[in-house]
Amino acid sequence: MDKPTVALIYDFDGTLSPGNMQEYDFIPAVGKSNHDFWFESSQLARDADADPILTYMARMIAEARDKKISLTRESFRESGSRIKLFSGVAEWFDRVNRYGASKGLDIVHYINSSGIREMIEGTPIAGEFKKIYACSFLYDDNGEAYWPGVAINYTNKTQFIFKINKGVEPVWDGKAVNEFIEESKRPVPFRRMIYIGDGTTDIPCMRLVKSSGGYSIAVYNPTEEVAESAANRLIDENRVNFVSPADYSEGRELDRIVRSVIDKIAAEEELLKL
Repeated sequence: MDKPTVALIYDFDGTLSPGNMQEYDFIPAVGKSNHDFWFESSQLARDADADPILTYMARMIAEARDKKISLTRESFRESGSRIKLFSGVAEWFDRVNRYGASKGLDIVHYINSSGIREMIEGTPIAGEFKKIYACSFLYDDNGEAYWPGVAINYTNKTQFIFKINKGVEPVWDGKAVNEFIEESKRPVPFRRMIYIGDGTTDIPCMRLVKSSGGYSIAVYNPTEEVAESAANRLIDENRVNFVSPADYSEGRELDRIVRSVIDKIAAEEELLKL
């Protein structure tokens, strides 16, 4: 019989990487400070009563055109190659995969992010994910980004949890994901999901996974006390199962939590068989 699939679903910014991915390369390249870029993006959202994710993507296109900077898939991926990752992330996936296999489980990793997919594709860990759900652009005949193709905000992030649950991978397919599929026939039941996120954009997904029988983990930058306090508040509000520093190294708290959850999932699957 096939091994039961366990989905580890990650946000990116603040979860696998400190800060926002645009701040490593893009924002300095257009001559803006991080504060100014995000303030202008937020102000545009307020003035137009628009979605903040769409407005930050619009600001990226406008700033690049103003500074005559090329925005191609290749330039995004090159920018992504300079994104810093939290400690232990590079070695995390193989270790977790091997541990899951030792328990009779097939571990599959997904990204569910409001960041830029093309940038994530430029990181050294891009090949670890079965699917990267993130914001992306449409490109003209010259390969230049001209319009948002996918915009993922904090509420529509939940649709990708259901896509994983039902095995409907394409972003464009909004019909199949809404069709009825018996729980027993869904490739990844909620009870075999582990969601790892850090902030407010992850709360609906973390709450959904937790309340549906899966496991949600809020991580925080271990160098920021404010981030730790915000993460602990999610425990107090019953939105997540666990809180941990975003240190993916072997033997650290996050590693121990995920291993314990995998142990629990493996035991429950064995009991279901019996």
